[in-house]
Amino acid sequence: SVTSTLITILCLSAPQGVSLLVPQPNINATVAQNILLSVEYSCRGVATIEWKHVSSWGTTKIVEWKTGNYVNISMVYKDRVTTFENGSIQLLNVGMRDAGYYFITVTEEYGTNIYGTIVVNVYEIIYEDLHFVAVLFAFLAAVSAILICFMWLCNKSLHLFQKKTTHKLTASTTEEIELETIEC
Repeated sequence: SVTSTLITILCLSAPQGVSLLVPQPNINATVAQNILLSVEYSCRGVATIEWKHVSSWGTTKIVEWKTGNYVNISMVYKDRVTTFENGSIQLLNVGMRDAGYYFITVTEEYGTNIYGTIVVNVYEIIYEDLHFVAVLFAFLAAVSAILICFMWLCNKSLHLFQKKTTHKLTASTTEEIELETIEC
């Protein structure tokens, strides 16, 4: 994109040769999804990489590490962040509070800094609840229709059975009356 190309051009013109590429400056995610904040940096010496999250809830330092040395992940993100050698980080199981701006600072050992920003939007999935309700409603409607058909069939069968029983009973009673008349 134009933004990532512009950052790279500006970085390459830095006196100490620090560069940073942010290929995806905007990320849309849903709650409970894992996201990759992808960057690519290069410098001539050892670099220190720092990620911060800024939102309406405040600023939080996520992680800081020096290539080949240490990784210092803040307690808030301890089990949710994975770091990569190219400067990228992966956030696991994002929530609504993870929406906001993510700032990366790459500092070369000689003191030259370069900055990058990624905007993350996190959305809740509401349609899953509506989908469940719709499926449940359809299931209950189908079961109701089947039960109504079953009741109708039972009712028809009962009427037919009662008709046959009444007809047999009438025929049987007539025969008895005729038999009684003959016997006398």
